[in-house]
Amino acid sequence: MTVLKDKELKKFEADRDFSAELLASVEQMVAGNFAKKTIVEVPDIVEARQKTGLTQAGFAALLGVSKRTLQEWEQARSKPSGAAQSLIKIAIRHPEILRELQTT
Repeated sequence: MTVLKDKELKKFEADRDFSAELLASVEQMVAGNFAKKTIVEVPDIVEARQKTGLTQAGFAALLGVSKRTLQEWEQARSKPSGAAQSLIKIAIRHPEILRELQTT
């Protein structure tokens, strides 16, 4: 580690080109982490619920499960049963059918 004396520090600061340093930093960021794209996969259950426009509580009630169970599925801590998986597929492809069921 180099320690600069006051006089040396003042000369260093006077000679700096902040614009060039800032541009170089931005170029490094773009070339590094910021150039990468993050892909987030949404579980089918979340997609199904969002397409129906229902809340977690409403969607859980429609599927005949507790809100907590639905949350576990959405957070991929557990998986829905075969019957629930079929309803989820229907909800993704035809969300209007599940919305219709909710009103009856």
